[in-house]
Amino acid sequence: MRYRTLGSSDLQVSEISLGSWLTYAGGIEADATHACTEAAFDAGINFFDTANVYGQGAAETAWGEILSAHPRDSYILATKVWGPMSDDPADKGLSPAQIAKQIDSSLARLKTDYVDLYPAYSPTRLSLGL
Repeated sequence: MRYRTLGSSDLQVSEISLGSWLTYAGGIEADATHACTEAAFDAGINFFDTANVYGQGAAETAWGEILSAHPRDSYILATKVWGPMSDDPADKGLSPAQIAKQIDSSLARLKTDYVDLYPAYSPTRLSLGL
């Protein structure tokens, strides 16, 4: 696996990442999710990308179980914020209060004290169904 420095940070990320949209949010069984994630580690992938909105937290919860078995400094973890997390129309967005609420929830689901990247999820992508 080849690695690159992410922007001007000191993070070394694998050129290939593993994402969890439409997969670990309920579309793939837990055993397959675990096997795929471990295969990524075995291949040298160290960059894992998810979002709070994937399965309204289900993807983060799945990876929280799996990734917590690995040393936290052995992987780069990204999750995103913005999308609706419940039927409550106020339970989404990028207000300071919402970001604080969502990062705390994401960290709990991911069973970690920090994420390496925390971008805003693109509203345009969601509205287009991407």
